[in-house]
Amino acid sequence: MRELLRSVWREPRFPGAPVRVRRDWVLLGVVVVAVVAEGLLTRQISGMILGLLVAPTLLWRRTLPLPMVAIAFVTCFLWLPQPENGTLAYLLILPYALFRWGSGRESVIGAALLLAKIAASTAIGQLSAADMLLGFVAMIAAFALATTFRYRARLLGRRLDEAKLRERERLARDLHDTVAHHVSAMAIRAQAGIAVSRRDPAAAVDALRLIEAEATRALAEMRTMVRALRHVQADLAPSPGLASLRDLAHRAPSGPVVEVELAGDLDDVPATVGTAIYRLAQESVTNARRHARQATRIEVHVAADDAQVHLRVSDDGVGAHPAGSSGFGLVGMSERAGLLGGTCEAGPGPGRGWVVTAALPRTGVAA
Repeated sequence: MRELLRSVWREPRFPGAPVRVRRDWVLLGVVVVAVVAEGLLTRQISGMILGLLVAPTLLWRRTLPLPMVAIAFVTCFLWLPQPENGTLAYLLILPYALFRWGSGRESVIGAALLLAKIAASTAIGQLSAADMLLGFVAMIAAFALATTFRYRARLLGRRLDEAKLRERERLARDLHDTVAHHVSAMAIRAQAGIAVSRRDPAAAVDALRLIEAEATRALAEMRTMVRALRHVQADLAPSPGLASLRDLAHRAPSGPVVEVELAGDLDDVPATVGTAIYRLAQESVTNARRHARQATRIEVHVAADDAQVHLRVSDDGVGAHPAGSSGFGLVGMSERAGLLGGTCEAGPGPGRGWVVTAALPRTGVAA
């Protein structure tokens, strides 16, 4: 129990808290209008003034959660006579924000302050026992709801990071295979140059030029490796490329037909780009087979120009479907494309079905 309390106390603030956005000002405007309207209708001028005084704390509820809770609830405790404005219920947003965005230390101190305020108000006769119980329930409910959303957001962030890491690992392995291919080619060229250097110096010079070109290409592709988190995996199978795309074609008795079309000059596309295009197409086809309802056809189109290699995977299913079986397929696909300086997008097709498009630079080097 002591360790649990210690871990809660040491919990850091949740990262990425928005400072102030448009919806905060909209919320403040709605609260002000509601407080003024209730004050004028019920003639509770004192309560209206109190509500207007503490309303600005909503603007700093995420960046300064504990001070805003202290200012608002201490002011309400000291305000005499005690107001009966129903619109002051908006103050429950503050304890929610405290547990959603604050640190563990701030949450513990703020919760103690809030519960002590309710108990003290009951002790001096400002609240009845029933009101005290209702106040405790409301506060605990706000704490629990905020904690739920806090850890749900944390879990979502971890799952996204895991999806990106898996894609980086696959990309690192693919790049390793590509560099190994270039190094092997350079070794063969060097051996050939040595063998013919004495009787044909010109051939040896040509071999050196080929080695230089191969080394330049290998160096360009290795530069992308610094952007990938590499974990060695015991998988020695060769990485698929553009030549493997036709293996995705499928004409089973049941399920959609997969048609693959290749266009443009694809001969000298680097293996890094070819493998990435294959992985993106494979993921898209797999998702379409699993999730495209009533689909009869899946089309894979790859085209290359002087600057980029383009991929388009579409199906004729009904409605949209997720971009990955785990809900994070598109994250990994976008990560892979981004690491190579390209883009990957997915969305509903113009008529029906789902379309995935990607564009990667032909050089395979991120800009």
